[in-house]
Amino acid sequence: QVQLVESGGGLVQPGESLRLACGASGINFKEYRAQWWRQAPKKERELVAEISKTYSTDYAASVKGRFTISRDNDANLIYLQLNNLKVEDTALYFCNLKWGILNYWGQGTQVNVSS
Repeated sequence: QVQLVESGGGLVQPGESLRLACGASGINFKEYRAQWWRQAPKKERELVAEISKTYSTDYAASVKGRFTISRDNDANLIYLQLNNLKVEDTALYFCNLKWGILNYWGQGTQVNVSS
């Protein structure tokens, strides 16, 4: 059974940092493209960052230079380092793994940025 579990969310002030993690089990993790998405209230889900199995990365324009995605294939973990957080980064953050037609989602971890 495939499981993705996110952690690391919380309440922070603008300018602070968080590190999100997503642990995966039940899959051949290193073959998957990994993504972080987010969804704010009353908004569509947005792709934030992705990392391929060859470690190439891409970011949404809104987070480039502030967020960093990484992966640890030995531990089946995906990370998202969130620096210089802004109020508009407030959202539920999801990890996603894709390989061909296979596509798995976690339940999400909430990030709240407020002064």
